[in-house]
Formats: sequence, structure tokens, C-alpha cells
Amino acid sequence: MNNVFDYSCEPGTELNSYKFKKHLPLISVIVPFYNDYDYIEQSVNCILNQTYPYFELLIIDDGSKDEKSLKKLDYVSKLDDRIKVFHKENEGLAATRDYGASKSNKNTKYFMFIDSDDLVDKTFFECALFALETNKDASWAYADSVGFDCIKYTWNKWYSPNKMKKVNELISASVIRKEAYYLVDGYELREKSVNEDWNFWLKLISKGCYPVHLSYYALWYRRKNSGELSKSIKNRKRSLEIIKNTAKKIKHPKKGIQYPRFVYDNSNLVENVKEIVVPEYTEYKKYNILMFVPWMVTGGADFFNLDLLKRLDKSKYKVTIISSIPNVNPLRQEMEKYATIYDLTSFLDRKYWVSFVNYIIKKERINMFFCTNSMFGYSLLPYLKTKYSDIPVIDYVHMEEWYYRDGGFARMSSDYKEYIDKTLVCNNSTKNVLINHFKKDKKEVDTVYIGVDTDKFNPKLFKKDEILTKYGINNKDKYIISYICRISGQKRPMLLVKIINEIIKRRKDVLFVIAGDGDMFKMFTDTINSLGLSPYVKCLGNIKNTSEIYSLSDLTINCSIKEGLALTSYESLSMGVPVISADVGGQKELINSEVGVIVPCLQEETQINDYEYSDEEINNYVLAIDDAIKNLDELSSNARKSILDNFTLDQMAKNMCLEFEKLYSKKKLKISNINVKEALNYVRDEFNYDIPSSYYLIQEYHKKVYGRTYIDNSGKEKNNYKLELLREKLWKNKYWQNLTKSKLWSSLKRIIKR
Repeated sequence: MNNVFDYSCEPGTELNSYKFKKHLPLISVIVPFYNDYDYIEQSVNCILNQTYPYFELLIIDDGSKDEKSLKKLDYVSKLDDRIKVFHKENEGLAATRDYGASKSNKNTKYFMFIDSDDLVDKTFFECALFALETNKDASWAYADSVGFDCIKYTWNKWYSPNKMKKVNELISASVIRKEAYYLVDGYELREKSVNEDWNFWLKLISKGCYPVHLSYYALWYRRKNSGELSKSIKNRKRSLEIIKNTAKKIKHPKKGIQYPRFVYDNSNLVENVKEIVVPEYTEYKKYNILMFVPWMVTGGADFFNLDLLKRLDKSKYKVTIISSIPNVNPLRQEMEKYATIYDLTSFLDRKYWVSFVNYIIKKERINMFFCTNSMFGYSLLPYLKTKYSDIPVIDYVHMEEWYYRDGGFARMSSDYKEYIDKTLVCNNSTKNVLINHFKKDKKEVDTVYIGVDTDKFNPKLFKKDEILTKYGINNKDKYIISYICRISGQKRPMLLVKIINEIIKRRKDVLFVIAGDGDMFKMFTDTINSLGLSPYVKCLGNIKNTSEIYSLSDLTINCSIKEGLALTSYESLSMGVPVISADVGGQKELINSEVGVIVPCLQEETQINDYEYSDEEINNYVLAIDDAIKNLDELSSNARKSILDNFTLDQMAKNMCLEFEKLYSKKKLKISNINVKEALNYVRDEFNYDIPSSYYLIQEYHKKVYGRTYIDNSGKEKNNYKLELLREKLWKNKYWQNLTKSKLWSSLKRIIKR
């Protein structure tokens, strides 16, 4: 599913454990060890790096004889006083795990079994604990996994207990309730290399146990040419005999909990999960920022977040990110290099989101809230201001969107302005909208341009002929005009089709390169083909290294109906490539007659789904292309200089940090005039308002990842499945989207009563 996964981002390559006040352990981590010199240190590192520190680490040496390995084991045993090492005679994995369980602290509530060559993401213990403590009947928690080393793959399968009878889709690394482990007498098997993991899961399933499946890549399973899996394959006949006998005992298996999932109950929001002890750390940065984002996709706002994180002074800043919309999050790995990330949809029901935020605030001693494009983040601000009046709130608005909630995030920033101490925007046009239209105090709004990485987007790093060959473009005698963006309504791809159709009537020396995908990609390509435009269009799909596309381009084109200030425009100019852009948002603050052409936008934003464009607007783009090609050399020579002089990422980061520091030192912050109950109503209302889109996005996630429709057959979800299908259909309807908040919720209530 995830074809851009970076396998080089292995956890535990360095030891970065946190200093904290001591407390009784909650988890017993059991690591079998046998002559494993090469990998044990990295495995121990990624356990010690866990963001939840209240565990004990029991390493069970299963009769190792290799002196080098025993010395390494002695070395890692001294890394932390939570580590205990036990030595025993060689008996195999199952016996070693059971032995480790027998040595566990009687106060711990959970087991975590992980092999000495496997790895785990630093947030897994924390997320698994919250998943299990908020799903009391579930017996274990596991996450999506990564195969690495000799064989590389990502593994995310819908949990199916019936399928488990025939094929094992789980690895051993999981957090398991102790009572579930003892319910089945542990692993029991004393034969070696007979699929003891698989047999253990089947034993649990036969007793009516079921798991919580966390939907992010937290577990790393090392695939070697030798090892227990390879040996089990050799012992296939005996292994299958054991598995078959255990599988026969399964009569009425229970379905697992699959995240992200849709749950109706938003009425009783939980402020604290009392069963989880909040760690008390003894070291903190000066600025501990809690950042609310919707997701981590390849969009301009997300790249802004990433670029900012990269440039924050790590000795002063620590950032924790909370995302709240289900997605495969292709930028997550990169962002995790600079921040700790929790995707709430991957491990927690909505009613507990507030409790997790409170937990993070206390644990990380958060002293600044930063909200950018997050509906959940905005709805939470009244609660945060009520509960934590001494913590400043800052938000960043990329643009106003009149076709989305009558202003988009500019509207949200305005609706919650009494709880926001400072608002930053990426262009003066949006700043003026916030002040003049939404009536925000001009003293509370400032512009910080987003900037571009001029080292990465540097034309000197690329050889155009080589890049053309790489992407199979042989039209070297043509002017290449690139369209680099998400292929969706906001970007008006159907207008581009009409521009292409018109320009080739005048000149045949152009080739349009399309780099991106999205919900309108098929419509776009089908129309290109039906009009016979294929010889003049090259569709590359989603390209991670967009700098290569700029390097082969003569021009880029942006015909969006809405932008704040497009990151692609910054990048294009940094690569010395002039830009033709619609006059929307702050585009003309970056693009002038010296570096490109600005074209009037003749549609209203509310016409985003209207694909009928005026001849005048189409012809304006055609003339702009002709004009840019005529003056290409001059425009190109000016493009990069304009960026270096005014719009680098270092300048952006410096300005953002100045804003953070000014706000942090501000003596008088805004104070909430409501109580906690009223503040929670904002969150509850947003959850209720968001029911149709939430359900739709969860469906889309499950279709994309698992190739199936999401149905939770427990409780209300089963009885109301038809209702949710109706909601999904209504959500796609323009009338439904344009209803006011009160009318929308009233309509939902009427549907529910039916």
C-alpha cells in the first residue's frame, strides 16, 4: 500500500531515552536472546527510547555460548536500571518467553513480547496503553508492521480471526494483558521452531479474546535468511499439525477493533484516563509546543510544517504533534525526525481525545499551543484556554476558502479569535481578509511568508537531459509547462484541459507535464484522452522529488481557484522557472512581471464545482503562456534571485521563532470567560457536525488501505450502517455541504429518528 516508505528510518539507531521520576512499571517487556550480537543493542535502544517510560525490560538469555554476544549483552544490561538479564538453558523461543513472564514484576499489568532483532516505534507503548485502557474487553494491542533487512515490505492487514486459522498475519510484538496471557497458560509449546507465535494467537482467539489493531507503522520485523521463521518453514509439517489442532478449538471468534473506526458516542467526552500514570520527566526544553494538524500529506501547508520543524533549534524547542484526520500520512516519517507524533485516529476513539491531550500537556509540560488547519484543534481552544489560561495560543492560516465553511480556516480562526493570542498568515491578502472581513484585531495578525529550501531547489544540482530521460520525455524541442499539484477541485484541472486544448490550436511546440494525483485525476486524464490531447500531455502521477520536475520545466502553471501563497510557486522560482498563476490569495505578492505572469481569476470561489469556464479566462492563460515563452530568458534569470533576496526558509523559520518568543514572553494573555462544561460543548459540537465527513474519510481510508468497506458490526454501528451510507451520500451533495451548522445537525437528528 505504502510505496514511498523509507526503510532507512529504523528506530533505535541511537539511544535517546528521557530522564524521568521513578515509578512502578506498568509493562513487562520480555526479550528472548540467543547469540544475537548484531542486533540486541538497537532493539534495546528503541525500547529505552519509548515515550512511556514506566516499564521493566527483561532480557532472557536462552543459553548463549558466543562470547562476543555475551559481552554485548553485558554491555546493554548496564544502559539503564530498568534492565534485568536472566540466563537459562537453551529451550527455544516459547519456553524463553514463558520464563520471562515468570520473572516479571507482580505489579505490571501488561506483557510486551519482542524478539532481540526486532524494533518498535518510540510511541507504541503509549498508544497501545491508551488503546487497551479505553477498550477494556480487548486482550492485546498490535500495530501495522514493517518487514526490513533482507526482505522489505509494509504489512497492514485487516484483522480476521477466521483467516487466522489458515494463515498467520500477526507478528509476536504486541502489548498483551497479563490475565489474557495466563488464561491460555502462555506459549506452552516446548518444541522449537513450530510457529509458536501463531499458535499463541489461536489459543487466545479460541478463548474469545480479540485485539485492538493500531493503524500506523509501529513494529519492525527483521527478515533474515535464517531465523525462527525460516526454521518453522522447514518444520512445516509438524507446525501445521499443531496449528490445525489449536484452530479446531475456535468456535465463535470475536471480531477485533480496527482503527480508524467510527463510533457514535460523542456525548460523554472523557477528560482523563485515570488508569494510565502520567510520566514526570525531569528535563524540559524552553519551548514545549503542542501542535495541532489535520494530517501529514504532501500539501503546501504540510510542507510548511515540515520545513519549520527542520529549522527549530533543538536545544530550545520540543514539538509534539497531534493529527486528527485518518490518512496514510506519507510525510509522517520525515516529520518524526523532528517531532513526536500521535495520530489520534490510529489508536483512540474520539470521546477520549481530550483526555489524551490533557495527558500530553501534563507529561510534556506544554507551554504553547500551535494550531494550523486543524478543525479539532480549533474546537479545543476554548477548553484549553479555560483549563490552561497561562499557556499562549497561536495559529497559522494559509488562506481563506469561501467554498468551505464560508471561509475555511480563516473562518475558524475568526470564530475562535477570543481564545487565540496571535494569528499568523502566509500573505497580506489573507491578513486583510481576517482584519477587514472577519474583524480580527489588526494587532493580533501578522504575515510570515512560508519560504523555500533554496539548497534543495537549486537548478545547479540537476542535468536536464538526464532528468528528461529518467521520466521518458523525448520532446526536447518543446517548451515544457509543468502542473505540479493535487489534482482536485481547488486546483481547477478541468480549466487546464481547456487551456491545453486552446494553446495547441496556436502552437505545437509545447508539452504539459502533470505531476500529482487526487480525486479528479481520472476525470482529468479521461478528458485529455477523449479530446485527443495525449501527445501534448505527460502524466507522471504523484512525484516525491518534485525538484526534478522543475528542473526539466521551462514554465509552471497554477490555475487554482484558491491559494494562500502556493508552495509550488516558491519552489518553481527557486529553480529558476517562471510561474504563470491565477491572481488568487497572495500569489501576486510573490509573482510579478519580472518573474512570471499573473492571470485574473474570473470565477467566484463558490463556483469551485462549476467546470464551465469563460472563453475570456481560457484565452488569458493562452496569452500568458505566449508572453512568458517570448520573454523566457529574462524571466528565468530573475526568478531565483527574487527568492534568494526575500523568501528563503531560513528567513521564514527566523520570523516564526521571533513570533513564538514574543508570544511566550507576553505578560497579558487572553482569558476564557466560560467554564469547562461549556468549553467541552465546542468539541462535542464539532464532532457531531463532522459526523458525515468523519464517516466518509474513515471509509476512504479502509478502502485505500484494506480494499474493503469499513463496517463495525458491534453495537449501534451494526444497526445504523444504512444510516451511515445515507450520510456519506448526503455529504457529497452540494446542498448538504452548504447547510449552516444548526440546520445540518437538525437534519441529522431528523434522519436518526427515522
